[in-house]
Amino acid sequence: MASMRKLTLPHIALAAIISAVMPMHAQNYTSHLDRSQARSMVITQLGIVATSQTLASQAGAQVLARGGSAADAAIAADAAMGVVEPMNSGIGGDLFAIHWDAKTGKLAGLNASGWAPEKLTVDFLRQKGYTQMPQEGVFSITVPGCVEGWAKLHQRFGRLPWAELFAPAIYFAEHGFPVTEYIDAYWRSGQSLLEKDANARRIYLPNGRPPKVGEVFRNPEYARALELIAQEGESAFYRGPIAQDIVKTVDRQGDVISLADFSNYQAEWVDPISTTYRGWKVYELPPNGQGMAALEMLNIFERFPLPEWGFFNADALHVKMEAQRLAFADLRRYLADPRFAKVPVEGIISKEYAAKRAATIDMNRAHCDVEPGNPPNAGNDTIYLAVVDKDGNIVSLIQSLSAGFGSGVVSDEFGILLQNRGGMFVLDPSHPDVLAPHKRPYHTIIPAFMERGDLHIGFGIMGGYNQPQAHAQFVSDIVDYGMNIQAALEAPRFTKLDWGGCDFMIEDRFPPFVLQGLEQKGHILIMRGAYASPMGGGQAVLHNSSTGINYGASSPRKDGAAIPEPAPYFESAQKKK
Repeated sequence: MASMRKLTLPHIALAAIISAVMPMHAQNYTSHLDRSQARSMVITQLGIVATSQTLASQAGAQVLARGGSAADAAIAADAAMGVVEPMNSGIGGDLFAIHWDAKTGKLAGLNASGWAPEKLTVDFLRQKGYTQMPQEGVFSITVPGCVEGWAKLHQRFGRLPWAELFAPAIYFAEHGFPVTEYIDAYWRSGQSLLEKDANARRIYLPNGRPPKVGEVFRNPEYARALELIAQEGESAFYRGPIAQDIVKTVDRQGDVISLADFSNYQAEWVDPISTTYRGWKVYELPPNGQGMAALEMLNIFERFPLPEWGFFNADALHVKMEAQRLAFADLRRYLADPRFAKVPVEGIISKEYAAKRAATIDMNRAHCDVEPGNPPNAGNDTIYLAVVDKDGNIVSLIQSLSAGFGSGVVSDEFGILLQNRGGMFVLDPSHPDVLAPHKRPYHTIIPAFMERGDLHIGFGIMGGYNQPQAHAQFVSDIVDYGMNIQAALEAPRFTKLDWGGCDFMIEDRFPPFVLQGLEQKGHILIMRGAYASPMGGGQAVLHNSSTGINYGASSPRKDGAAIPEPAPYFESAQKKK
């Protein structure tokens, strides 16, 4: 309904539209002053680190300059993110990654999502009066997989000594960092949750309130945990003093987690799943993550002439919105830990199934509540980073505490915020995502990768249920409309963060005629700002293997930046003497 949106939108000039969609290899440089792309890509012969916090990007870039691999830089940047963006990441959360090896051209997927404690069962919660999974507190906590994920990544692809990778994070935790604009807003939004936990109040509400923009925040307890991990490896977390601290903290409030839950946990290498999209190959990780929804959406997109329709077109956006509804109906019905339930991944991401789902789309009317299909063989607060090193190796990595500040529970000794990913389980025994001991829940966080010929792109976009929607839109922006990776991250988007209904949030950079066309089809549009946080901040890196040139990009919806590896200019000058 028109009353739900702003009617006075800035009309976007045709020249700006054209400049936004020019391909990365054929940019119209004569129109650069009129482009709608707000910032340029970072372009270098060396490596690039792109995160949502510039200090973390800088940390990763310096690791590259010390001879580190893409994996080394990703670990260092992620560890730093847990300090400078503590509400969205940290060692109390989970991790997924995709690694592309430039020499072999091979991809490796990493699932470092944690499992439910042995004692946490449906009956256990029913006896305590729960009818739904708790979304905060000790009964929402699953074993964190992040540190085990770092270890697996370093063992296979690292170059530098493990301990060196934690120097930046330890430095920021000990010496402090000035709070940035978005972090200030996130911190304030989580204040009520933090106030419920004594440790959270003590550590994360210094002076009784969230730190403000520009104020320096220090976390010496967390620094000590990082020092132990640097010195002793992942065993300090899963079999040593950190595990003991977490178990003691949780059991004091609920007696639900054990040292065995930690010591028995292992991350696993997995094969990415993929589809083709108009000549490109797009990769996601298999369940228990929701990446298959992005691939299903792309397969549905492919059934329609999106390039001919253009970017600012109501029919094109209608198809994408309807594809979202179809894919999410399937997610809700089928997604679970494949070790516990059969998930029909191959059927869901098949071209044949997409054709059947696409045939149900009515081009004149929105279907607000969509039923799941019958495929053959039939969870907002996250950080994402992308790294490419000078050799072209790429890491696409995503990490999260699930909701902002996770469960709200902070460990006694080391000040670790513990995730609430267990809140993604259900208590319905007939559902594939039903809670069970040592089962991994439905996971929203997904890294991605795409390639065609000599072009290889690691990318990811944050934001809970937004992620597969944003992935599909990002791929379409590049493939269908010729945008470069920065323009594709900046391009206006829509999203839906709940199940069912006719409503979509949409950024106000879409022209009025497009919005009116969508409303005429029955979509209810909830207008958001030009670069709205619910659409998800993201990063991307691109390696051109024919030229050896690397490109980096970062979304303006967060505080971050893509930062290039410092060139060895001083060393070069010294050698000339």
